[in-house]
Amino acid sequence: MSAPAPAAPNSTELDPKIASRLKRTEDGLVPAVVQQHDSLEVLMMGWMDDEALHRTLTTGRCTFWSRSRKEYWVKGATSGHAQWVKSVALDCDGDVLLVRVDQVGAACHTGDRTCWDADDLGAVVGERPEP
Repeated sequence: MSAPAPAAPNSTELDPKIASRLKRTEDGLVPAVVQQHDSLEVLMMGWMDDEALHRTLTTGRCTFWSRSRKEYWVKGATSGHAQWVKSVALDCDGDVLLVRVDQVGAACHTGDRTCWDADDLGAVVGERPEP
C-alpha cells in the first residue's frame, strides 16, 4: 500500500485519510516510538495528537504533546538534540506510530542517548527451540 499524500502546504490539519486510521487514547493521543533510522536503536517514546502528528509529517521535525505541561514541544528546540524525521509509519492496529529519525545528541531528557539506558531488569533469557 502506498503512503498517503502529505497535507497541502500551509495546511493546519492532519490529512483525514491518516486521521481516520488512528486509534487514540481517551485523551486523544497516540504513542510514538522513536527509532534511529540507520542503526534501528530505539531512542524514546512520546505522545502525539493529530496536530503533533501533522506538524511532524509536514516540518521534518518531531513534535510531541507534553501531558505534564499541556503543550506542544519540538524535540531539540531548547536542547539542540533534534530529531530529523526520515519516515513515519502506523502499526497494523492504528494505535502506535513508529517514527524513524536522524537523532542529534541525546534523545532522553536525562542526557542519555536513549531512554532505555537504565539497568537491565534481569529477565530470564528465552531460547528458541531448534526446528
